This record gives sequence, structure tokens and C-alpha cells, in this order.
Amino acid sequence: MIQEEKRLWKKGYKLVVGIDEAGRGPLAGPVVAGAVLISKKDFDSIKKNKLIRDSKKLSFNQRKQAYDFLIKRVRWGTGIVSEKQIDRINILNATKKAMIKAVKALKIKPDFLIIDGNIELDIKCNQQGIIKGDVKVLSCSAASIIAKVTRDEIMIKLDKKYPKYNFKKHKGYGTKEHTKNIKKYGLCKIHRKSFCH
Repeated sequence: MIQEEKRLWKKGYKLVVGIDEAGRGPLAGPVVAGAVLISKKDFDSIKKNKLIRDSKKLSFNQRKQAYDFLIKRVRWGTGIVSEKQIDRINILNATKKAMIKAVKALKIKPDFLIIDGNIELDIKCNQQGIIKGDVKVLSCSAASIIAKVTRDEIMIKLDKKYPKYNFKKHKGYGTKEHTKNIKKYGLCKIHRKSFCH
């Protein structure tokens, strides 16, 4: 991991926030962003936890464990943008909107944002996009975990409303089972119409 936060602290930035999203690719459900501020005093102890890395490299149970560890130790916020808005404004704009919402949910004014990916947010704040930030930057890894667990929980709840699609298993991604169920039952209210046609 590159210790981008420490480099920025040395430059005089005090409130450095890492941002990542979950759910850009699925056929159903919202896109969720996480924003995480790790304090200087907690940085090294969080870094020692081997579960704090890119959420895609963790199992469902490991992510939940990492999430429970993080929420007691960091300032965090989430932003959620629905599938209807994704269809209306496109997935890239919806992702940006979710990220801005996540930053606002922190209830502090960051002085620097590290964003996973080649993304620039329409927000008055110094910022830098880093490709594979969720792998390279600790606060982005933490944000990826918070975003992913939040989104998984939403999809598990939605599974109770739409049990025919088995959202609790695939979380809305385009698996064989999911595409087979779409062919069988058609689209439901939480499917992204712009992704499914």
C-alpha cells in the first residue's frame, strides 16, 4: 500500500478522506459509495489489520468482520443512489452523486479527497483520483468495505421483497442464475432498465 494519507498529512492536509463505491456493475439495485476519514493516531493500528484491504478480495464474512472493526475506529459516511436515478442520469453520474452524498454524510469538511478510480467530483475540495485506490490506499480500502457491506445488506433486504430473483445470493450481479430468472420472470422494480436491454 502507498501511504498517501501520511504524504498528504506532511503537506499540511489534516482531514484526508478516502472514497470508493460498490455496485457499478450489477443489473439491479443501487450504487453505494463509502467515504472514510482515518485519524493519524489510528492509522497504524488499522493498517495492521489484514482484513482492511480491497473488499473484493474478502469473503462475505471477512467483509462483515472488517466493517464491524472499522465503524468503531473511523469517521465514515455512505451515499446511496437508486437504480431509477442510475437509469435517468447514467452509472458514472450516479456513482459521482453517491460519492458526494457519502462525503456530506461525514458531517465534517475534508480538506483532501482520495478517490478510487479516474474520477473527479464536482465538490469544492482538493482531490486526487487513484486507479486501484481500493488496493493501494488504506482509507479507500476501508471505504470499499463500508460501501460493499452497506450495499450487500440492502440487497439481502430486497431479496425478501423479490424472492424469485435470489438477490441475497448474487446481490444483483449478472450471474447465470440471475439472467435466467430475468428471462423467466421479467424485470422487477429494482432492475436497472438501462443495463437490462
